Amino acid sequence: MAPSSRELFPIAATGVVVLTTAWMYQQLNWGSKAKSATEPKTTFIVAGDIGGTNSRFALHVPRRSEPLLVHIYPNEDALKNVSSYHHATLKPFLEKCLAEVPEWKAMGQDALLSKVQVVACLATAGPVNTTKNNVFMTNMLGGRTIDGGAIEKCQDGLLSMVVRCKLVNDFVGQGYGALDLDLDKECVELVQGSKLKIDDLGPKVCVGAGTGLGECFLTKSSLSPELGYECYPSEGGHVDFVPRGALEVELLDWLKAKFDYANRVSVERVVSGRGLANVYEFLAEKFPDSVDKAIHEEFLTAGDQQGRVVGVNSGKEGSLTAQAAQIMISAYGAEVGNASLKFIPTGGMFVTGGLTPKNIGLILGEDSPFMKAYLDKGRLNPLLDTVPIFAVMTEDIGLRGARVCAEREFKAMQ
Repeated sequence: MAPSSRELFPIAATGVVVLTTAWMYQQLNWGSKAKSATEPKTTFIVAGDIGGTNSRFALHVPRRSEPLLVHIYPNEDALKNVSSYHHATLKPFLEKCLAEVPEWKAMGQDALLSKVQVVACLATAGPVNTTKNNVFMTNMLGGRTIDGGAIEKCQDGLLSMVVRCKLVNDFVGQGYGALDLDLDKECVELVQGSKLKIDDLGPKVCVGAGTGLGECFLTKSSLSPELGYECYPSEGGHVDFVPRGALEVELLDWLKAKFDYANRVSVERVVSGRGLANVYEFLAEKFPDSVDKAIHEEFLTAGDQQGRVVGVNSGKEGSLTAQAAQIMISAYGAEVGNASLKFIPTGGMFVTGGLTPKNIGLILGEDSPFMKAYLDKGRLNPLLDTVPIFAVMTEDIGLRGARVCAEREFKAMQ
């Protein structure tokens, strides 16, 4: 039997809280922004899953997994005319909560500012400086900084309610979110019998392609398993891309020229939404007679959505978009196989990210481009037989994990 989320991560399964007026006004006041050191405040949790393309936010009552409100902001639109990230997305989200969440509407803005505090965690797609609590998002519109400390100090409107804003790597969020998955309803086994193979003490790994390529791993102490899993970030998406055929050798040379690298490019340049666009662009230059002019014109004007254009049109048999998708998915499978060899995740390999459910037809089955590359590990193929592997069919696990991290911060404040 697959372990439950309560067994995997006790903090995430602490029961249901009934939100009442009495409960709301008994919360302790934590944080430097409080009007009074003794005035009790109601606490709400904000979870954020911040990718290169979209920013997802959810409002929660502490210890309740069901969100009061979820909203997604496309970064390209939100950040057009606003300098700071938190003014472009987090502030509008809090204002949306005031307008739409019954508990907040009933209180009104003045009461919120005096009687409510927010503890937030933003899972961000980039290497977080844990000392400074900030991150430079390389995949966001040419690069943007998100600063948790600046958010905590901000006194602009509803942002002044945020007393704690913890930044974590987006795949730390993915990792903790993976512990909350229903393996029967939200995942697909990529190797038959994977659920039965899960080792309750074994490492877990998440590899997921979306706007970029992320990886993380989780471990549990065999001496104190009751403490649950701890998640660790990595930048595994930036390891070297290794071609697996003559055409991919040409692709590697093309990518090195495009990005002005002398010796290597990262696997993320191929395995991601932007990577899919890179592969198609290479194929279009190499095989100009095979270009579909209508698709290519849409591609050239799509901006940050070029990968989406390729993906939407990848079902056209014999097209360059279909070939690009197969090359990308094959490289995806190879990298997931590499991660499985490195970590031997007997607790589960979870293939996450937005591109996984969108390309499940190229991932499922031993003869799929993904699984052929995953299983192509020579003498070490038998080792992969010990690894349970799942395709994750939901895209909200980063948001779930951010909520868990915010709950941990709130607990530490108490």
